[in-house]
Amino acid sequence: MEMKNIILLGAPGAGKGTQSERLVAEYGIPQISTGDILRNERKIESDLGKEAAGYMDSGRLVPDDLVIRMVDKRLAQQDCAGGFILDGFPRTVEQADKLAEILQKSGKSLSAVINIVVAEDILAKRLLGRRKCPKCGANYNVFFSPSKENGKCDSCGTGLEQRKDDNEETIRQRFEVYQNQTQPLVDYYRSRGLYVEIDGEKPVDEIYARVRQEVERLCGKV
Repeated sequence: MEMKNIILLGAPGAGKGTQSERLVAEYGIPQISTGDILRNERKIESDLGKEAAGYMDSGRLVPDDLVIRMVDKRLAQQDCAGGFILDGFPRTVEQADKLAEILQKSGKSLSAVINIVVAEDILAKRLLGRRKCPKCGANYNVFFSPSKENGKCDSCGTGLEQRKDDNEETIRQRFEVYQNQTQPLVDYYRSRGLYVEIDGEKPVDEIYARVRQEVERLCGKV
């Protein structure tokens, strides 16, 4: 079986998490996000985690060099031997170059870069409408999948909650940052024959069928 080293791109609300879960289940490879790495390194109080904590606690961005060292450490773990799904990294062309160096060092290469594309107005509705039950974890959306009783969980009747950062101003800022960061990456990976765009407005099953099709096609070329 070809090694599947995959990057998933997509703006906040594009559905990367849902598609990652299916890829993980099908191929048995881990989903890796820089947020998870940072939290784990901090939890285990590693040297890297302690270094990152100083930046995180003061509200500063963790420097590229530190993030890259954490990614390097994570990709060297045994569960990545057969492949991985990167979510949230790289965010810049400089990080993409460093990732290529990390992989080359271990005799690996990137297989596919999948960008799940959704119109901004739909993304805004997905994020603004998100609600979650704090008790049982059930998810709803007031626009697309509302609860039967407004503001209450269908399963346990608990009042639903909205994430504090799911407000219009913050969402627009996140979109702007994402677009500014991502376009250079799109050009970077397209020029290397690794990049493909997928319509993220289709039904979830249809999106996954296309994601899987492109993963198989691109990974088969490596």
